[in-house]
Formats: sequence, structure tokens, C-alpha cells
Amino acid sequence: MEWLQNPLIMAGVAIGIALGGILTTCAYLILLERKLSAWMQDRLGPNRVGPMGLLQPLADGAKLMLKEDVIPGHVNKFLFVLGPAISVFTTMLAFAVVPFGPVSHEKGQFPFVIAPGVDLGIVFIFAVTSLAVYSIILGGWASNNKYSALGSLRASAQVVSYEIPLGMSVVGLALLHSSMSLEKILINQAEMGFLGWNIWYQPVACLIFFTAALAESNRLPFDLTECEQELVGGFHTEYSAMKWAMFFLGEYTHVITISFLTSVLFFGGWHFPFIAEAASAYPGAWVVKVGVLLFKVSCMIVLIQMLRWTIPRFRFDQLMSLAWKGLIPMATVNVLIVMCVLEFNLPRLWLLPLSLLLFVGVGLIGTQASLPASGAVRRKKPVGPIVAAAHH
Repeated sequence: MEWLQNPLIMAGVAIGIALGGILTTCAYLILLERKLSAWMQDRLGPNRVGPMGLLQPLADGAKLMLKEDVIPGHVNKFLFVLGPAISVFTTMLAFAVVPFGPVSHEKGQFPFVIAPGVDLGIVFIFAVTSLAVYSIILGGWASNNKYSALGSLRASAQVVSYEIPLGMSVVGLALLHSSMSLEKILINQAEMGFLGWNIWYQPVACLIFFTAALAESNRLPFDLTECEQELVGGFHTEYSAMKWAMFFLGEYTHVITISFLTSVLFFGGWHFPFIAEAASAYPGAWVVKVGVLLFKVSCMIVLIQMLRWTIPRFRFDQLMSLAWKGLIPMATVNVLIVMCVLEFNLPRLWLLPLSLLLFVGVGLIGTQASLPASGAVRRKKPVGPIVAAAHH
């Protein structure tokens, strides 16, 4: 079995596991979201195809593959097809540096990451995922449709705005661990134990990262690029069959990547108190560690799906205000706090109360800003003559 120890073969196996796992998971994530949505809304959800509706993803996939692939005559065909292809390619490529198990660089050990040893893994992910906006812009512009064009314009403003707090949220982690490698950050947390998880030192950064990542993936409450009430379907109004499915595949792959990154960066990855230490004494410890990481990722995915039916969609002005007036100032102050703690050699535990104080302070400032000024008189909105006559 020495041929399995070849780095190229190991990379190929890792790619096969990642692609197969992502594609299968995306199919059943749709079923999970539909069942979870039905439970939250007191409905039944899919329950006809197979036992408890478990074969519904296979039926949906067959339907999309057999459905007529319509390309409107008024579109730019090359860009129309290129848009969904870029969506899938960029989200899949970002997963190349995300560890999905206990990372090992020892010879003969499976690395549990497609591209091991990338020192700038976080930067690579941000650079690749930022290219996904081109798929939305190309799809909206090539469709030659006013609703699609508006959706793509919203996407460009949204992604550019939320990339800033997304990148700034991990600067504190890079300073604490002296690295931007996902593998090193994960290993450092595992070596320090439960109290070494970054969530205890960077809770505000975790909130900023998770919120900005949701906006980057166009998930509710940030799906202004495709909101049905205003834009019919947004940037993919003119798409059908597999090209429409590729946009959704890219979105759900982004959700999986977000969940992995949040678990690895802030919640210790495969580490869990007592379980990881006890499992390390046995040869098959990697099975337990992979299971722990997948459990954390599953919890993140369920949280993202529940947010869809919990928080109403933002208006566009609220979307921009949250990024520029809320998340970016919070991320900036959070980086300054980490720099001060490290510069004066203060204990890391100081970061928790300082982060909570920052969160409370921003909340109080936001509350005061939303209140009307003292003594202000609310004026009645002017009404037209027809409405006035009707009231009279």
C-alpha cells in the first residue's frame, strides 16, 4: 500500500472525498432546510418520495437534469453560461485549504486537507470567494433583464462592503496565533485545550465574521440580490434547469465553507473536552475527531438555516449601514484591543471582558442613534386630496 503514500495520490483522494461529500451534503442540506422550514412553520414538508421523503434530493436532481435547458434569445450566451460555472468553481476552490479532520504533515498520514501547508490559507479563501461576485454580476448583466441587473448591482455593493469586516475580523486571530494558516490556528487551539478556543478571546470577531460571511453568501437576511418580493428572482431570473441549480450549489457550498471556517477558527475544530484527549490514545482517533468537527459544522449549518425564518430581510439602506456604521468600526476597535493586549503583555483572558464591553458599547451607541432627538415633534405625512376626501 506504499503507493497510497504518494502526495499526489493523497491529494486526489482528498479531492474525491471533499467533492463527493460536498455534492452529497448540498443535496441533503436542501432536504434538511425544507424539513426544518416546515417544522418551524407547522407544515409537513417533503414526505412523498421514499421513506420520510429521504429520496426527495434524488428526485429533484433527476428533475433538474431532465428539465429543458432554456437560453433566452436576447441574452449573451457565453456570459450567460459562464456565470453559474464561476459560482461553482470559486466556492469549490475555496474549500481546498479548509481542514476537514485532524491535520497531519507526517509522511504516510492522510492530511485531511486538499492543499496542506498553505501559510496564507485565510487570505486564499477570502481572495477566491470574493471572485464569486463575478458570477452574479455576469449572470445579471448577460440576462438582459431589469430585475436580474438590479440584483447583480446589489450583489456588487454588498460583497464589496462586507469583504472589509470579514477580512478585519480574522486579523485579531492572526495576531494571537502569529499565523494566517488554518492548520496552525486549529492545532494551537487543540494544544491549549477547551479554554484555548478562540471564541473565549474573540467573541465579537466571531460575530462579525459569521455575519459578514452570511452576507457574502447571499443568505437570509442578506439575500437582497434575489429577493422574490422585489426582483422576482434577482440575478437568476432567466436561468433554468442545471444552470439555475449551479447557482444554488455554489450558495450551499459557501454555507458549508462558512460552517467549517467558523468551527475551525473559533470553536477548536476537531477538538472537544475529554473526547479528543481520550480518543488520542487509540489508533482510530481520527474517526472521533472527524465526527466532532462534522458535528460542529452541522450545528452551524442548522443555525444558518434557522436564521432564514427568524430574522426578516434587511432593507438595502440597513444592509449598508450595518456594514459601514456597525461591523467595520467594531472590527477596527477589536483589532486595536488585541494589539494593546499583546503590546503590554497582558493575559489573554482580558480580551473576553474587553470584547463584551465593546459589544455593549456599540449596542448602546446604536440604540441612542436610533432614538428621536429630545423635543422633536413627529409631523404627519401629507396626504393627497383624494385620501383626505375619503377620510372626510
